[in-house]
Amino acid sequence: MAPQAPVPQNDNVAHALAGAGGGILSMALTYPLITLSTRAQVESKKADTRFVAAVQRIIAREGVAGLYSGINSALFGISVTNFVYYYWYEWTRASFEKAAQTAGRASKKLTTVESMIAGAIAGSATVIITNPIWVVNTRVTTRKQDSEADVEAGIRSRPKSPSTLGTLMALLKNEGPQALFAGVMPALVLVINPILQYTLFEQMKNAVEKKRKVTPTVAFFLGALGKLFATSVTYPYITVKSQMHVAGQSNKKEGMSQALRRVIKEEGYAGLYKGIGPKVTQSVLTAAFLFAFKDVLYEQTVKLRMGAARRRVGA
Repeated sequence: MAPQAPVPQNDNVAHALAGAGGGILSMALTYPLITLSTRAQVESKKADTRFVAAVQRIIAREGVAGLYSGINSALFGISVTNFVYYYWYEWTRASFEKAAQTAGRASKKLTTVESMIAGAIAGSATVIITNPIWVVNTRVTTRKQDSEADVEAGIRSRPKSPSTLGTLMALLKNEGPQALFAGVMPALVLVINPILQYTLFEQMKNAVEKKRKVTPTVAFFLGALGKLFATSVTYPYITVKSQMHVAGQSNKKEGMSQALRRVIKEEGYAGLYKGIGPKVTQSVLTAAFLFAFKDVLYEQTVKLRMGAARRRVGA
């Protein structure tokens, strides 16, 4: 839904709020898959990563709540991530459209290059601002593996779930503030993920709009296709980023290239794709739900804003 009058700042905020809300809803629905993929990315090569076995193992050790370990920080993280991303993406997009209109271009639709530039700007800003949130989330999500030996040794009591705040304070105390930016280099490389995702989505959406209206259902499938392609291409860097997030716990200090070489040396190229099944499933479903929810939430946000404006005029 495109506004008739250009109101860049307000429109950016509407898109950002809709993106944040859509992200929260979609992540809440798919979070157990994030837990499975994240643990698979950082566990040893000898660990059992079969989907059903992994689910049973987590539930036996930690209960169903174990599948939602770290969900509080994840929901906060995705809301901030999506708000920042969509705000900067729509701001850049509006700038390109204004420039196209000024230049007298026939169509204001973003070209492929413009979509990629918008995604790069939005993605880079998002990584710098939100990386600390995802470091803490990865620590919370994977920390419960430390209790596995106790269970195997016959101790049946379940460990107390680590809190997000407790994990943050322990990280700052033991490793210092710089640990919050562990994995930032592969995260910046992973900016290519949303660039690929949103560029493909925008181009498919433009093609569909020539024939029919893009409904939430259509957006769901277009978002799924875009994310499937992007995640499949960039997954090795997702694995490396997760490992760098927890490296400080074992006093491993590695750069991105060192981590890549180590994984390949120890586990082969297959090691770079650990947990890809649940991750791709989660990413595709999250992106699909996000695009579907975002369109609906954006329309509702615009309606509420227009209603508030009319009431102010009436007053």
